[in-house]
Amino acid sequence: MKWLPFELHTHTPHSDGTHSLLEMCRTASELGLAGIALTDHNTVSGLADAEAVNRQTGITIIPGMEWTTFYGHMLTLGAPYCEWRDLGLHDIHKGISRVHEQGGIVGIAHPYSLGSPICTGCHWDYTVSDWNQIDYIEVWHEMMPSMKNHNVPAFKQWTDLLNEGYRISATAGRDWHRSEPADKLAAYTYIGLPDRPMQRSIADIIAAIKQGQLCLSMGPLLEVSLSLGHERYGLGDQVPLAIVDTSAIAGLTVQITRSTQPERPWGAEEGNWIIVDSNQGELARLPASAHNGLPIMLPTEGLVWLRVRLFGIIDGILTTIACTNPIYFSNGLLIEE
Repeated sequence: MKWLPFELHTHTPHSDGTHSLLEMCRTASELGLAGIALTDHNTVSGLADAEAVNRQTGITIIPGMEWTTFYGHMLTLGAPYCEWRDLGLHDIHKGISRVHEQGGIVGIAHPYSLGSPICTGCHWDYTVSDWNQIDYIEVWHEMMPSMKNHNVPAFKQWTDLLNEGYRISATAGRDWHRSEPADKLAAYTYIGLPDRPMQRSIADIIAAIKQGQLCLSMGPLLEVSLSLGHERYGLGDQVPLAIVDTSAIAGLTVQITRSTQPERPWGAEEGNWIIVDSNQGELARLPASAHNGLPIMLPTEGLVWLRVRLFGIIDGILTTIACTNPIYFSNGLLIEE
């Protein structure tokens, strides 16, 4: 598995961005990103230059769009243009089906941003009758996202849905509109992809996002694996019920890997913590410096999911620096799609 940083929410002058796709991808390359998702508002016209820009910069460009409506913003990835203008407050699933039928995935963008009259449509108001149809939620939005008030309820909503047994991925999105030097850190979405670059495809990336092979980070990458018996599992995997019993103890390993970007904070130094969250609450809180790369032994009874956070000081504030998507367990609450 190769973990690569992506920016999954971007705009060009084809909607309301100020940088061209080429300018953005050149900056993305300077930042050490592997790819971006182009998600202009209500248009895919900016993708006309994608192939040429990819050849010039080496940046992978995921085709996407941000449906921008009076009732919410929804990101679509990996699908061609799908009609959205006939969707009312209570029939978003009609639009979601169109995207899925074209092989794409959908994500709710910044669901708790301020709505009217500050930003009409920025708050998510669509009725979701089947959460199995939502592939991901943008739980970290804008720069320094773990410190933004509107991301707190988004992160909580994601957690509540996991507790109800839904498998929904979480992503970070800078909502990138210009290529000026940023004075604060963005959080990137690290995507776990097959380690075969010559064969890696947009389909691989879309599948990994849907699966939840993701780590959101303002600093280092958290590589997580869980050992149970002779088997090993990673982010987005489901530990099968057949090998989970009331006495089973799993070994969770968290490897903290420094970012290739020099301005990004490390994470295994003194004062930072590895926190293991789950449907049962906090399972463990351990010093990162002492447990980086070492197994953390955890009981599996009653687990439906667990994820890992790196908690520490960044920009002088104590906050979550990085957070993974879950590893799942088939302990009774998982809702089949």
